[in-house]
Amino acid sequence: MYINRQIESLLKNSLESAKIIVLYGARQVGKTTLLNNLYPESTVGNITMLACDQQRIQDQLIPDALALQRLFGKSGLVIFDEMQTLTNPGLILKIIYDHLPHIRVIATGSASFDLANKISEPLTGRHLQFQLHPFSFSEIAQSIAPIDLPATMNDCLLYGTYPKIYNLITAEEKTKELSALADNYLYKDILTFDLIKNSHKVRELLIAVALQLGQEVSYHELGQRVKLNYKTIERYLDLLEKSFVLFRLRGFSRNLRNEISRKVKIYFYDCGIRNALINNFNTLVMRSDSGALFENYIISEMIKKNSLSASRANFYFWRTHTDGEIDLIQESGGHIKAFEFKLTKPARYTPPSAFTKAYPAATWQIVSLNDFETIRQLLI
Repeated sequence: MYINRQIESLLKNSLESAKIIVLYGARQVGKTTLLNNLYPESTVGNITMLACDQQRIQDQLIPDALALQRLFGKSGLVIFDEMQTLTNPGLILKIIYDHLPHIRVIATGSASFDLANKISEPLTGRHLQFQLHPFSFSEIAQSIAPIDLPATMNDCLLYGTYPKIYNLITAEEKTKELSALADNYLYKDILTFDLIKNSHKVRELLIAVALQLGQEVSYHELGQRVKLNYKTIERYLDLLEKSFVLFRLRGFSRNLRNEISRKVKIYFYDCGIRNALINNFNTLVMRSDSGALFENYIISEMIKKNSLSASRANFYFWRTHTDGEIDLIQESGGHIKAFEFKLTKPARYTPPSAFTKAYPAATWQIVSLNDFETIRQLLI
């Protein structure tokens, strides 16, 4: 079953004004499926679609205007899938931009650290870039009956929303496929481009992060746990973030003496991947990390939604040395909004007094698993 992606109209509209679009996203999030749906075989005469991970395609894609013109023919749109596998993607795109004015381009890449480095200088100011995530809450909501949404969301907390896994039926199928995904795809690009030497250490690091979900993380402590130095930990986390496996929140601070801003919290773009790393697919009532899992899910969904917004927000957590804490701070246009995530909505809650004194104009909101209407309003 194909689920319409929110980014579809954005891509089409952007292609009317931008000559080159780069679509990033982790492996298996549905980039190729999305493009095949947007540009089906019936329109193939006007479109050239190239799977850049195939050697015969790589051999033909050379940075020469005449060779590229012969290859593309009368195509008005060229789609480069997995373009990070090419040696000179930036130069090829620059030649198309400068010498083939009738051609528009969509390029996809699962390794933003590699593709972005290769195209950033040749294409400065000449392209737009977007990111595709696993299915969002909003995308799922438009594909199922409203009455089924709460149960479906619980399922997403356990197994995530990678398209292939989401469309499987049984828990056994989902668990098996997630384990394979976590083993074979999470850091495939990092290994392919020879950016790390020891995949075992990367997996140890991911497990250590997964076990500290929702907690402040110290690079030094992570290094001690997996026996890697501080700089290596920071580099591995940066590569995993650029591979769309995880993301970091930093502490929010306006330089008030009591606020903590140096440590980070680390979350996963997909809860299923996180659960596969620690091999725990127990239901929420049977696990001690249900609160952290719910927090991860809502924050990742808010970031997905924000990535498609015209006015982007910044996200942080907030804490003081005296242990006043807020799960999420959203800052946009000078406005600060605070969020607390709870499995059950408390009868009464007030944010830390240090926060309200420091930011009296800020608003705040409780988001709980048993208040589904608030979740709908926040994420759709």
